[in-house]
Amino acid sequence: MATLLSTQNLTKNFGGLKAVDNFSVDIEENSISAVIGPNGAGKTTFFNCVTGFYKVDEGQIFFEGVPIENWRPDLITRSGINRTYQNIRLFANMSAIENILVGHHPQLHTFWGQAIWKGKSFKEEEAAALEEARRLLNFVGLKGLGDQVARNLPYGAQRRLEIARALANKPKLLLLDEPTAGMNPNETTEMTEFIRNLRDELGITILLIEHDMRVVMGISEQISVLDYGSKIAEGKPKDIQSNVQVIEAYLGRGAASGLKSGKSKGKSKKENA
Repeated sequence: MATLLSTQNLTKNFGGLKAVDNFSVDIEENSISAVIGPNGAGKTTFFNCVTGFYKVDEGQIFFEGVPIENWRPDLITRSGINRTYQNIRLFANMSAIENILVGHHPQLHTFWGQAIWKGKSFKEEEAAALEEARRLLNFVGLKGLGDQVARNLPYGAQRRLEIARALANKPKLLLLDEPTAGMNPNETTEMTEFIRNLRDELGITILLIEHDMRVVMGISEQISVLDYGSKIAEGKPKDIQSNVQVIEAYLGRGAASGLKSGKSKGKSKKENA
């Protein structure tokens, strides 16, 4: 498969802290990959660099072979990279359909004059956007809820709506930041299958940050592990599960020593990914 996203020696500093330190990763087209690590490992900072919210201090980011590390966030979005957030960032007082239409905005081609005068091309494009928004509502399982104000939707539905808004821009790469956070087991199972369908049915490449290791191990084809901003491991789920450095990062040295000796001991050093 072709490489869709590639970072080379990516580094982001905040004062004397290296939030991301010399991180290189290749994400293959039409794959589901994950970046995991303890709290504060630099995972969301990495996402913020890829999407242009943070300027990188060193290294490069390539998307479809083109360097994008100095691009504005809106240009990166238009190129085909979209994301969701750890904390849901919907427009709470807008309807579900309006939230999706906001996500569709980079796809619009009419200029401001046509919008003011509401000419034929503007009306046709507006109608097409509305039809696409309704289709996406159906696709994410929110059929009939388009007029509901976003803040009134159940938590799981808000998560799906945020994904629908990201899909409205027709992304090639979708970054999901903790998509199952706060969900009960049934919601988590449904979201896991939904993420898999995004790749299988729409052909979208998925890169996720996730705390729930059952989700990560269940759908990821490649996993990169960060600790204190540095990559300490990378590989398939079965390799990551038995990696002593990874176990030490999550559970502490006692647990890693116990693994080597065949015994499990030590309490969790960091409880979340």
